[in-house]
Parts: sequence; structure tokens; C-alpha cells
Amino acid sequence: MGHEEPPQHEVVANDLRRRLDSGEWGVGERLPSRARLAEEYGVGANVMQKAQERLIAEGRLQGRAGSGTFVAELRERRRMIRSRHRERRRGSPFRADMAELGREGTWEAHSEARTPAPHDIAQRLGIEPGDPCVRTSYEFLADAQPAQLSLPWEPMAITGDTPILLPEMGPLAGKGVVERMRSIGVDIVSALEVPRPGRATQEQANLLGIGRGDLVLVIERTYYDGDGRAVETADITVPHARWEVAYEFGVDAAR
Repeated sequence: MGHEEPPQHEVVANDLRRRLDSGEWGVGERLPSRARLAEEYGVGANVMQKAQERLIAEGRLQGRAGSGTFVAELRERRRMIRSRHRERRRGSPFRADMAELGREGTWEAHSEARTPAPHDIAQRLGIEPGDPCVRTSYEFLADAQPAQLSLPWEPMAITGDTPILLPEMGPLAGKGVVERMRSIGVDIVSALEVPRPGRATQEQANLLGIGRGDLVLVIERTYYDGDGRAVETADITVPHARWEVAYEFGVDAAR
């Protein structure tokens, strides 16, 4: 079976992105008309429109009604700190992180209960493949712009008969994993994070407003209680072009 060809608008968007990266058009410069570019690429006006809309969503271009399409100023790459301190604060760590940067952190979430754990997730949680979990898909936003994605899994053996079964419903909705688990007598004492470079899938690209195949950092995070039991694991996807992820560690004073 052969590989599917990417959609025309994606091919065009990738080439326009290459030309922007090369400096063919400078910041603030007006691009040739949509009709002219469509003719240059041998595509229809609708294809060119979708290609430019993709680059507008990425923040590379800016459309001005009645004036055309212009090269946008690149968004500033910000630093995202991962530290033990962020987990000690009450409430959502993401919201607190964004507040420290002077930005408003919000999110959208969708949970599915009784989702069978796939093999890799089961290994990370120390449960059997197929055991029921609650899987939640998060889209995190900074000032209403896509910042990161997260896909956490929680074993229903821990949360199944409790008020915190669904992370974004109930009395502790939006309070974060540590505070939610504490409310049912589960004290999270450590987290293991494994960062790996990756490339954005089409779905991730659509949600993050980047191109398919763009660099991302995938952080595999697992929370553990005092007995060393894994109580939640998640894959966090951060777009490389917008965020630099840094790790901060405390150092014990000499005795």
C-alpha cells in the first residue's frame, strides 16, 4: 500500500513557510496577491486560501481586510520552568506557571471513563493492559493561544468510586492532580519526567496551530504516591518554536 500524498494546501503551506524562513519576504512585507501565488503554484484560489490560513494560525502571516496578507512578526519564544516548586502550589500548575509569565492560563478538556489502558500506559501505571482508566485530552492556552497539549491517564482502581473520577468535574475541578488525589487520601510525593524530541502529528499540528512535522517536545510524566505506586501518567506535548522547557532543581545545603 502506497503512502498517501499530503493535501495540496499543506504542500503549498510548507513551501511558503520555507520561503518565509529564507527571508524572501521580510517582517511587515506584503505578499503577492493570492491569485498570483495560486497561479505560481498551479493551484486553485481555495487551496491557496487554506495554505495562507494555516500560516496565519501559526502566527507567520497576518491577514488585513482589504489590504492583503503580510509577514507577521515572529512570536517570542518563552521559557517554561519544570520544577518541584510548581507541584507544591495549590490549584492548577499550568495556570500558576502562566501567571508568573504575566499571561492568562486556561484550558479545554474532554474526559472518557472506562478507557482500556494500552500496553505502554499500563506499563507506566503498573497495571494490566486493558484495565479501565479515565483518559482526558487537554488543550492548554496562554492568552487564548495554544500553548501545549496533555493526555493524562488515571486508573479507575484509584478514583473509580470517588468524587474526583472526572478531573474537570466535581468539587475539585481544575485544581490539578496533586490536590485532587490528596482529597481522597492519596499523597503524591514524586514525579518522573522523561522528555523526548518529536514531530507533530496532523492532529497535534491542528490543535497547536503549527505545521505537521514541526518539532515538539514530548514529556512523559508519571506521578507516584508514598508507596511508589503510579497514580497518574501523561504525555505533554510542547511546540518547540514557542517554548523552551527548562528544569529547575533544588540543592540541599551542606550540613
